[in-house]
Amino acid sequence: MTHLPYIVASYGLAAIMALVLSMGAALRLKRDRARLAALEQTHNRNAGTSFTP
Repeated sequence: MTHLPYIVASYGLAAIMALVLSMGAALRLKRDRARLAALEQTHNRNAGTSFTP
């Protein structure tokens, strides 16, 4: 009996998990960059209106 199907299945699952985790990281990075841009935009908008006694 050959163990090839089990080996292929384990490598396939490892590849799928790597793909899922990397896609999740890419989506989080995209979301966080958008949130950072929004924060920077509001900070730049409020920078000119700050009151300094």
